[in-house]
Amino acid sequence: MTEPAKPVVLAVDDDPQVLRAVRRDLRDAYADRYRILGASSAAEALRVLDTLEERGHDPALFLVDQRMPGMTGVEFLREAVSRFPDARRVLLTAYAETDAAITAINTVRLHYYLMKPWDPPAERLLPVLDDLLSDWLATHRPACPGIVVAGHAVSAATHAVRDFLTRNGQPFRFRDVATDAGARRLAERRPDARLPVVVFPGGEVLTAPSDAELAGRLGLPTTASRPHYDTVIVGAGPAGLAAGVYAASEGLSTLLVDARAPGGQAGTSSLIENYLGFPAGLSGGDLARRAVAQAGRFGAELLHPVEAVDLRAAGPARILTLADGAEIGAETILLAAGVTYNRLNVPGAERFEGQGLYYGAATAESSSCVSHHVFIVGGANSAGQAAVHFARYAARVTVLVRAGSLEAGMSRYLVDEIRRTPSIEVRLRTRVLALDGDRHLERVTLADDAAGTRTEEPARFVFTFIGARPRTGWLCDVVACDGHGFVLTGSDLPRSGGGPVWPLERDPYPLETSVPGVFAAGDVRAGSVKRVASGVGEGAMAIALVHRYRAAAGSGR
Repeated sequence: MTEPAKPVVLAVDDDPQVLRAVRRDLRDAYADRYRILGASSAAEALRVLDTLEERGHDPALFLVDQRMPGMTGVEFLREAVSRFPDARRVLLTAYAETDAAITAINTVRLHYYLMKPWDPPAERLLPVLDDLLSDWLATHRPACPGIVVAGHAVSAATHAVRDFLTRNGQPFRFRDVATDAGARRLAERRPDARLPVVVFPGGEVLTAPSDAELAGRLGLPTTASRPHYDTVIVGAGPAGLAAGVYAASEGLSTLLVDARAPGGQAGTSSLIENYLGFPAGLSGGDLARRAVAQAGRFGAELLHPVEAVDLRAAGPARILTLADGAEIGAETILLAAGVTYNRLNVPGAERFEGQGLYYGAATAESSSCVSHHVFIVGGANSAGQAAVHFARYAARVTVLVRAGSLEAGMSRYLVDEIRRTPSIEVRLRTRVLALDGDRHLERVTLADDAAGTRTEEPARFVFTFIGARPRTGWLCDVVACDGHGFVLTGSDLPRSGGGPVWPLERDPYPLETSVPGVFAAGDVRAGSVKRVASGVGEGAMAIALVHRYRAAAGSGR
């Protein structure tokens, strides 16, 4: 069998001495994994792109000088990104040309810019490229990946499998049984004829697998290595992952458990553009992957998909019960289980969930939306991010907003980007009344409250982002919650009443729940700011409070 060609790293610089130095540094670091190419002008680099397209090779990264005669680096990258949108893009500048960098960020989604000279490369060049190439590898879908999923393009069971693999960073190739004869034959060979069929390298086949079955086959950790930890964190979204990094880095034995996949609700965001330190933005999946690696580096354990179902105090210990009946003890617990999008309460919603109606960005469905009309329901940042993302694939994107303006719930940068994108239409004061179809979603009924009209329109894909509810169904008999199920903490805790109350004479710590030693952070906490950065901050703050609690407990106070 012929081995697949190595991914390409292309360096472009009109200065022969600089180009030689760049290629030397790249070869020293990456020649075993990547094919290193160089071009001495933008015109030559465009010819290289022509060859890559003809041969079906995948460029992983472009490292391009800004000041070149005939065509600047930004102009070249504009052409390159139209052909290879997933390649990472780095601009080299002779000095801090901030204007050129901002232009590149806005026009070609530049990932990084570097000033020349970059000596020593081990400190100033290679760490940047290592990070970008790691990102590319995590999201790259080669022509013949090891895992194949065969099923119906619009199917709840198939969507669940595709979403699980996508959120857990597992490359796969989807084959639609409706259009792919090979996929039909693959499905027909299964005696029970259930879909989807998942084929792994080596030929092992799973039929309509559950999350647990997929996790077992993929080797995801689902069993704790010890019975007791200094701290256990429930939820691996931004708050939980930040807490895991800080706890483990500060010497606490740390366990994180998540019911589905790392990243939480933020992990489904296609692009987060206002997170500090990432001027070109990053996807929620990238953020989660980086944080998981960081926490693991410090020794934190992560179990997923593992669901917590009960919590109780047993003397100084806090006991967490998992869905499989296993119990894990901890001195402290952090609740960071996050939220889930509210369900659409209209006729047909339950019937078409996963079969045309999706909650959250559902990036696994991006390729299925090519040439289709996509509806986005919601007016907050998550809806705006999804609209911009799906505009890359769909023929048309319509955003349905109940409010009278986008600005009412969306950040300005997203409002501006939506208005700059010609394929995105915004309908204000518009609601979904019903969903209809046969085997999958085919039509949506909309109410235009401003005009007082109702219309029925063809629709195959509807993605909703309409508020959130906390994942606390198992918790509110244990810790105090507000009327919406969000966990109360600190000064908001009740001191009396019929439900859980604060039991000690000392005041609770700011993020402490009604059970001493149990803390809450991120979106699940009542009064939290629903932003990724604030979740990360609360996760870090919670670990500082864990230290205070442990110190007080150790002194007998």
